[in-house]
Amino acid sequence: MSTTRDTPDDSTYLARAWAARGARAPLAPLQIARRAPMPRDVQIEILYCGVCHSDLHYTHDDWHDTLPATYPAVPGHEVVGRVTAVGAEVTAHAVGDLVGVGCLVDSDRSCPICRAGRENFCPGQVLTYGSPDRHGTAPVTYGGYSSSVVVDEHFVLRVPRNLDLAGAAPLLCAGITTYSPLKRAGVGPGSKVGIVGLGGLGHMAVKLARAFGANVVVLTTSPRKADDARRLGAHEVIVSTDAAAMAAHAGSFDFILDTVSAEHDINSILALLKLDADLTLVGAPARPLALSSFALILGNRSVSGSAIGNIRDTQEMLDFCGRHGITADVEVIPMQQVNEAWQRLERGDVKYRFVIDMASLKAD
Repeated sequence: MSTTRDTPDDSTYLARAWAARGARAPLAPLQIARRAPMPRDVQIEILYCGVCHSDLHYTHDDWHDTLPATYPAVPGHEVVGRVTAVGAEVTAHAVGDLVGVGCLVDSDRSCPICRAGRENFCPGQVLTYGSPDRHGTAPVTYGGYSSSVVVDEHFVLRVPRNLDLAGAAPLLCAGITTYSPLKRAGVGPGSKVGIVGLGGLGHMAVKLARAFGANVVVLTTSPRKADDARRLGAHEVIVSTDAAAMAAHAGSFDFILDTVSAEHDINSILALLKLDADLTLVGAPARPLALSSFALILGNRSVSGSAIGNIRDTQEMLDFCGRHGITADVEVIPMQQVNEAWQRLERGDVKYRFVIDMASLKAD
């Protein structure tokens, strides 16, 4: 096993991890340096880490123009673990607590955006992986495909103890990514809500929208997904390639959340919205989607986007999931199967999220 430095100095320690050394290199074992906890830091033994499609995109350098990859790349931003040490000034967490870390581990916390509590839009945000490491421990931040991590307490979340920890891990990305726009849209009893796609994001959106009390309708190109959509909480399923079924629901939706990351026709979906209603995109297709101006103009409709959520909303989401017993549907794998899992994820062969059991790192 190789290491990012020969020995840790007094301010760092070594942690086990799996990393990619190039855009198409498989993930393999690596020891990485982590900083020793500073006064406001929380040290976390990682128990589970979800596998997000963003992990593949970043590591494969698919987002080179926006977020170029730096190698070795250690992905993972759906982290659940146990606190093993805290700095002297930490007040929100204690040794033994079950906690989570999502897509952010820092921001400048002084800009107007941060002061407004919207850290997820801070120009100086530090992503869990792939951002310049302000502490100089490594060239960039390393993510949750590792045995431990050290994070400022502001970005550490409390995980309700009644939730299955493996199923809770994807809440830190897929959960907040779908919770945030549903909350912002005011979804609740009496709302007719459409969820486009039934993948890692879509299945969480269905569960959350149902818990909000909405009438939930899944739009999918796959008739075979209908039974599963209903099991997850959908009241109804529309096969979006069925023109008659789509026409029957025209102008009837209060809000639609589009979770699809592949090219698809959003104009036919926009026709389902009521007057003045909104379609929010959380999926990120590689190519721009074709948008008809008339699909917006004729119903005074809008298309918007949404990026994860701030720390306050993420904690709110976790507490909401704790009250409603909501977790992701997951397939738990050992780290040694992560390359196979990535191949399956690229084929869409997962229901609905892979989660890595970090205890398997001890086998390396």
